[in-house]
Amino acid sequence: MENQIIKQLKELREKTPLVHNITNFVAMNNTANALLAIGASPVMVHSVDEVRDVVALSNALVINIGTLDRKWAKAMIKAAKKANKLNLPWILDPVGAGISPLRNEILRELLLLKPTVIRGNASEIIALHNSNLSTNKGVDSTQSSNDALEAAKALNQQYGCVICISGRIDYILSDTRIAEVHNGDPMMTKVTGLGCTSTALIGAFLGLNRNPFEEAVAGVAIMSLSGELAAQGANGPGSLQLALYDTLYQLSDEQISKHAKLKCYANT
Repeated sequence: MENQIIKQLKELREKTPLVHNITNFVAMNNTANALLAIGASPVMVHSVDEVRDVVALSNALVINIGTLDRKWAKAMIKAAKKANKLNLPWILDPVGAGISPLRNEILRELLLLKPTVIRGNASEIIALHNSNLSTNKGVDSTQSSNDALEAAKALNQQYGCVICISGRIDYILSDTRIAEVHNGDPMMTKVTGLGCTSTALIGAFLGLNRNPFEEAVAGVAIMSLSGELAAQGANGPGSLQLALYDTLYQLSDEQISKHAKLKCYANT
């Protein structure tokens, strides 16, 4: 899989896909910088009056409900419908699934539009699968990633999308395959918005528009590996965040081949 990721990263840097982000205030600057560093082109448009026009120009759409209100929700739904009409891949980050009736309501509407990929932490994935979306207590996960595997399998079967679960081990699953990413560093949990950044990077790889499962694996692997490498020279969360951008920008074939820790097997 490492060789495949190397090829995808090269193609991404050559193509510079335009990634339309409807994301949250907390992560907006981080995700735009990370997309630029990896070689993609971010656009951050939330206006309900222009999201459909921008989707039409883009290679992929990222929807992140972190700082949600009804106006943004309307823009998200319009953008997702336009993406589906154009057969454009899009990813949903269900930040804080289960913490409020509004959030649950909007997530149900977005799920019916069948995102290409869903990425969340274990608590969010479990809450998303739960019929009343009531198992979460905030935006941080209270459960480990392997606890969410059955919920992820059920979501995949119901909506047909690739599911990514972030955690100490990252899981990516389709209807036929499961990949595990064993990279990352505990310090990454001390920098706000890095989960959202992972979602954006997956969106960048989705912009290649070839194989959503393989593109999701690439996005998760690149993010976790870059965080691990950046943490090696960081003195704390602040320097880790800055080092992450440099690592994404400079990430080499050799680093991927030498340091990526991946497993892939059949989804049974």
